[in-house]
Order: sequence, then C-alpha cells, then structure tokens
Amino acid sequence: MEIYARLHPEAMKIVLVLFLSFLIGLEREEHKASGASYSFGGVRTFPLIGLIGYSLALLAGTQLLPLTIGFLVIAGFLLLSYWHKLSSAAVAGVTTEMSGLATFLVGALICYGHFWVATTLSVACLLFLDLKEALEELAARIPAQEILTFTKFLLLAGVILPILPNEQLGKFHINPFKTWLVVVAVSTISYGSYVLQKLTKQRGGVVLAAILGGAYSSTVTTVVMARRSAQEKHANLFSGSILIASGMMYLRLAALLAIFNRRLMEMLTAPFLVLAVIGIGVGWLWTRRKDPETGTVSKEFEPKNPLDLLTAFLFALLFLAMLIATQLAVTYLGKAGVNTLAAIMGVTDVDPFIMGMTQAAGTLTAVKVAAAAVLIAASSNNLVKGIYAYSLGDRKTGIQSLALLAALAALGLVPLFWIGT
Repeated sequence: MEIYARLHPEAMKIVLVLFLSFLIGLEREEHKASGASYSFGGVRTFPLIGLIGYSLALLAGTQLLPLTIGFLVIAGFLLLSYWHKLSSAAVAGVTTEMSGLATFLVGALICYGHFWVATTLSVACLLFLDLKEALEELAARIPAQEILTFTKFLLLAGVILPILPNEQLGKFHINPFKTWLVVVAVSTISYGSYVLQKLTKQRGGVVLAAILGGAYSSTVTTVVMARRSAQEKHANLFSGSILIASGMMYLRLAALLAIFNRRLMEMLTAPFLVLAVIGIGVGWLWTRRKDPETGTVSKEFEPKNPLDLLTAFLFALLFLAMLIATQLAVTYLGKAGVNTLAAIMGVTDVDPFIMGMTQAAGTLTAVKVAAAAVLIAASSNNLVKGIYAYSLGDRKTGIQSLALLAALAALGLVPLFWIGT
C-alpha cells in the first residue's frame, strides 16, 4: 500500500496499459508461432499500440480530433498489414488487425479512467481470439433458422417492449407496456424450454421431453405424446409423461405469478408447488411401470418454434380480450361469471386468461376471486388435456391419461376450500 501511494497516478495507468496490451500481444505471438502464414504483431507491437493510444489520449485531453486522427493512422498501418496478408494468402482473416484497433482504444480508455471498460474489452478480445475454433464450430452447428428465432426474441423484448407507453389507456384501462411484458415473459419461458429441448435432442428420453415440453406448453406436449403413443404402444411411459408435463405447467404458472402479481403468488405458490410435485412425482413413478411392449422407444422429439411473431401478436390480442372479458364478467356477472369464464378458458390455452387474472387481481376483482379462477382454469385445462389424450392416443394410454389428469384436476380444486371465496 505504501509503494502504491508513492507511485504517480499515471504510472499505474501505464502499467495497466502494458499489462493488458501485452496479454493480447502474447496471444497473437502464440498464434504467429503456430501458423506458417504472415501474421501482424506480437508481444512488442501490441504494447506499443496501447501506449500510443494512451499517450495520444493524454495529450489530446478532452479534444477528440487528435485522438481520432491517431486512431485513423494506426488503422492505416493495420490496413497495409491486411493488404500484405491478402497478397500472400488465399484466405485471410482480419481478427488480428481488429485486435490492434481494440488495443489502441484500451490505452485511450485507461487514460480517461475507464478501467473496467478497458479490462472488459481486453478480456473479450482474448476470449474471441483464443476461442476461434470453438466459436467457429458453434457457428457451424447452429442452423440459420435458430439465429432468426433468437432475432425474433430480441425484437419482442428489446425493440418493441421499450417503445410502448407504460400507462393505462381507454375505458378498460389497458396498459400497452404491461400487455407486451406479459407476451415477453411467456415467450421467455417458452423459448428457454425450446432451447433446452434443441440442446438435448437425441440425448434425452420421453420423460425429459415431457419436462421441457411442459415448461413450454403442456397442451402441445400432451397432443404430441398422445400421437406418439398410438404408434409406439408404451402406455405407462406416455401416460406418465403426459402427467409430468401437466405437473410442469404448475411450476410455469407459479413463475409467471411471481413476476406479475405478488399477492396472487403468495396465495397460490404453495398449492401450485404441491400439485407440481404430485404431478411430476406420480408421473415419473408411472413411467417406471413395465409396459407389455418391449420395443425401443424413439428419442426423436422435434420441438416447435415458440417465437413465431404472428403467435406473439395473437397472444397479445387474446390477453387483451381476456382482460376485457374479465372486466365485463366482474361488472355484470360477479364471481360466478369469472369462475364460469375460467372453466371455459381451460378448453384453450389458459395462459392469456391467467395472465389477465394477474392484472385484475387486487384492482378489478378480489385477490381470492382471481386465485379461485386461476385454479379452476388450470383444472379445466388438465381435464381437457385428458380428453385430448383419450381421443388421440392408443386406447390404454388414453384411458390412463384421462384418469390421471382428471385426478390432478380434482386435486387442483381442493385449495378452493381454504381460499374461502
């Protein structure tokens, strides 16, 4: 500490510039030693570039013009280097030259006191340079369609959401920001499950597909599992997996409630966790039962892309429709009307209705009434999924799935007795 106190502040900056630029140069020196073709710079050149950036920034002060001219001069030398590389090799990358420009900026940033930014920039350069093969292999493995999917996600969350007004509009007090935030939250959970399914493709079995699929959409997973059961004839495996997917639905709903309505979450988290444990636990035990059919079950499961933009806009419209329908039901039909609407919505995707309840609870309707409606909608959806499985699967799988999901639906209504609506 005494030595540090005696050192001139600029001396510490110069040491940091030399250290960070030397690391980048060391990595490039190793790259030069391992390759037969021409490569720019090394452990001497990069520290010099860093020092030039630092010195120019120190001399320029708050004037950006001298620093910009210096940056362009260094860029000119690097351009000559790249031109020489092109003339001596059929294929030439520009990574080293870009690292030289980054090293110049590291020196300037440290001069201005932006130590964290400079260090982060240096570490990022080292990672990109050192992980060249791994990153190129990753790029080759990722289909173009997946890049488009991620771009859609960024469009939903990073472009559309920030520009929407966060205020209540119109007779029904619609908040555009909160409406789209619901879409983003549901899409995030669905997209996360989708990515995990893609990463575990051909590695996991039916049970893993049920767990991840249930986090995305238990209804879609039920339909897929039921159709597969009609072909592969493993009734215990598929009916247990369908129950697991519905158990995962309760975890997914608990996460969404935690994001959008803390009072509703406090009331329903415990019942949802119990129902999730029952659904997943009993479902897993059911899959362990031996099936008469001994054939191998295919691990192939192709998840559907959840980030279709049309689907996102339709979800937003459904969510708004549920908000308006809930307000009308509360105004003209009371609690009975809300419960009836909840039971009807179980036939379709329950997410828009339940998300509507998170916005209505505590404002348009009592929290207990909203909690009861959420429980009824989830149980109704479980019963409908049982009917789907009975209609689409083989007879044995259909009967077992209908019985298991009907039992889960009945258990899902038990909390109504102590909610006390």
